[in-house]
Amino acid sequence: MDGMIAPIGAARIRAALGALRGGLAHAAKLALDIALPTLCISCREPVDGEGVCAACWGKLSFIERPYCPKLGIPFVYDPGPELLSMEAIAAPPAYARARAAVRYDDAARTLVHALKYQDRTDLAPIMGRWMARAGRELLDGADMLVPVPLHWQRGFSRRYNQSGALARVIARHSGTRLHGSALRRVRATEQQVGLSRAQRASNVQGAFQVSADRLQDVQGRCIVLVDDVLTTGATVDACARALLRAKAAEVSVLVFARVVDAPRAPI
Repeated sequence: MDGMIAPIGAARIRAALGALRGGLAHAAKLALDIALPTLCISCREPVDGEGVCAACWGKLSFIERPYCPKLGIPFVYDPGPELLSMEAIAAPPAYARARAAVRYDDAARTLVHALKYQDRTDLAPIMGRWMARAGRELLDGADMLVPVPLHWQRGFSRRYNQSGALARVIARHSGTRLHGSALRRVRATEQQVGLSRAQRASNVQGAFQVSADRLQDVQGRCIVLVDDVLTTGATVDACARALLRAKAAEVSVLVFARVVDAPRAPI
């Protein structure tokens, strides 16, 4: 009997200490929230809860239906199901479908550049949630998420991959498995900013590869590629081709923002 008292007492002490630590952590967080109010992720003005202030929210242009079922480019009116945009017909990509949360405008650019170049990894949770919402139809049938990889040299200098940060959030919210090592960037490339459409395609040609030891992970799978911005689509198209060469069943693309030149009408 005496031998049972010590373990039971020790368990109670551990439980009490755990509860105390939890209470202290909650109190510390509350004190920090009072001392340092939550700030808008864009303009850094105080805001209630997590997210953006009303002014910055109003500046974001979320992409909603109607849009091209293949490229996700918004239409000016609803043409009915399955009618494609001119871009999708003129230059069909290797990937099956693309979806984006917002248009790439000044407001979206602020968020993307902060995440990508200013170590604002605190932006990933809300941006990733918006992406999970925008890509729900892609994620429902997906076997895995694959972030667009950085070359190791750029990854070393930047310290993290913004696409990987977004993909981790999407994985948590969608339940889709994240496979961060399925695709590699085997050749260092120039920054795509400032390059023409043809130069962008040439810049990333042959830059991505599925390693031999990852082929079984990819074969027969429906994959959703994750990136921050879709401009001409050259990077995600090159990634999709590498995955399809490795016998992926289908590749779709989910990005935070996409460039939309002007309102589009279907044909």
